[in-house]
Amino acid sequence: MRRHRITSLCAAALLGAGALLGTGSASVAVPSDADAETEAVAVVPVRNAAELKGALAAAKPGDTIQLADGTYRGNFKAYASGRGSAPITLTGSGGAVLRARGGYGLHLNGASYWNLSGFTVTGGQKGIMLDAADHVHINSVTVHGLAMEGVHFRNSSSDGSIRNSTVYDTGNNGRGMGEGIYVGSAGGTSDGSDRVLIENNTLGPDIGGESIDIKEGTTGARIIGNTFDGSGLTGAHFDDSWVDIKGNDVLVAHNTGTHTTNDGFQTHTVQDGWGCRATFRGNTSDLRGASGPSRYAINVTNYAQGSCPVTITRDNTVTGGRALTNPGVPVTGSGG
Repeated sequence: MRRHRITSLCAAALLGAGALLGTGSASVAVPSDADAETEAVAVVPVRNAAELKGALAAAKPGDTIQLADGTYRGNFKAYASGRGSAPITLTGSGGAVLRARGGYGLHLNGASYWNLSGFTVTGGQKGIMLDAADHVHINSVTVHGLAMEGVHFRNSSSDGSIRNSTVYDTGNNGRGMGEGIYVGSAGGTSDGSDRVLIENNTLGPDIGGESIDIKEGTTGARIIGNTFDGSGLTGAHFDDSWVDIKGNDVLVAHNTGTHTTNDGFQTHTVQDGWGCRATFRGNTSDLRGASGPSRYAINVTNYAQGSCPVTITRDNTVTGGRALTNPGVPVTGSGG
């Protein structure tokens, strides 16, 4: 494993210098000017599983680990954190494939301030798992071919994002626990994986659970501009919609969904005081072919104007199904 260590004053010169690394464009985090005299960053090209494990173990704030195309077999873990001014980056093209042998493909355990971009994760039980990992930003990855869920923000992993990514073919154990993107934990409210942005992703087909599941105990998730194909819904564990919201203050805006067994979007209260104050704007739902008992684009299972309200604007649309939302739930405003 070769480490090319450079001072932060030189880091900007490497931006776009993919030819130097031989695997596409480099992405180097440049620290603030105050750190410029003392901080150094490393660009670490890796070409096999052993080199990748070594780079993850040795990663320092500001480092960029550059994956060459190829297959990296194993389970990969990171424990080191970056900083706000100097995140750690793991990047490669879609031809750089992390192929797990059971377990998690990539596990960031207490590893905050990471950027993950471009590569593919497949095989194993779960794809990308974040535990107590704040400010992790995932961009343009592909996750598929898993026994259970694709990407999981867990154990109070907050202020992260997944954008411009593709998740499909999950939940292959057939037990309805193959969510595409999973935020929080079931069974209590201690997992405060808050303020997670889920934007411009393609989710499905063959996701063996909801495309997105937002659990009780989490607050402030934003689900924006995603495309859902629910053709893999199994009905096990009540997975009969693209999105299931049990957390609070969730924004759901400008998403498009097709192929569901029942509803498009659902809110539930499984813990008192949770599953409330969701906002739905500009979503497009195609429920043709749905055969479930409710068949609403937005099924609000616990609505109370004072204690557990919801906002649904008129720019949400539905084709097929029974109605935009269930009786008694107001549809107001012009969206935006």
